[in-house]
Amino acid sequence: MRIWLDGSLREVDDARVSVFDHGLTVGDGVFETVKATDGVPFALTRHLDRLAVSARGMGLPAPDLDEVRRACAAVLDGNPMPLGRLRITYTGGHSPLGSDRGDAGPTLVVALGEAARRPDTTAVVTVPWTRNEHGALAGLKTTSYGENVIALARARQDGATEALFANTAGRLCEGTGSNVFVVLDGELHTPPLTSGCLAGITRALVAEWSGARETDLPMDVLDRADEIFLTSSLRDVQAVHRVGPRTLGDAPGPVTAKAMRLFEERSAAVPEP
Repeated sequence: MRIWLDGSLREVDDARVSVFDHGLTVGDGVFETVKATDGVPFALTRHLDRLAVSARGMGLPAPDLDEVRRACAAVLDGNPMPLGRLRITYTGGHSPLGSDRGDAGPTLVVALGEAARRPDTTAVVTVPWTRNEHGALAGLKTTSYGENVIALARARQDGATEALFANTAGRLCEGTGSNVFVVLDGELHTPPLTSGCLAGITRALVAEWSGARETDLPMDVLDRADEIFLTSSLRDVQAVHRVGPRTLGDAPGPVTAKAMRLFEERSAAVPEP
């Protein structure tokens, strides 16, 4: 496997990041995960735009997006595979121990791993921890993923693949790595960005293509929604057949099935929507 690190393509055994990198020591970094099919990344421009937004929100220098594009192309060309997870990581770079950032400049890593097509349906759980919609990292895709690691481990214990968070106001927010949609009386809803959820790329496209409404939703909507589904770069649109102890019959339901079909058709036709 070949990985892009700070300006060049390297063999995996030669791709070394300093133990003093701020992304490692304090989670000072941002990232993007991009689906790549037969070497073609999906919605790369949207992902790079969000990378720049996250970097600005973290106070990192603006990434050179032309370099990131070259890195993505080189990694995809150097690691052919039918379905891949393209990971772009951009950190505060070599820094002193502690929270202060050094002056060595940021670190850029682009890597690719094999991925498998997700099942059409999955199980989720809710967790007692909350997203802070008023926090400094709200809406940013950062490498500070400790909360997600803990919540996802809880989900795995319950035979689920995702954990859903409320925000501090007790409203439905997001999953550890996904956005959530619900169907109520035939209408499709998803939490607004003001809930603290990430502005998911797939979320935005599904909302546009399927006519979903941004709605401030209580957590108990999960107990009464007719259908529920998740969206993310690697899940695409994935129906939920169980939320905790509650089973949803015949998932995917008709609204979810339509969203799945629309997304599959349009994303295959237009790799840069």
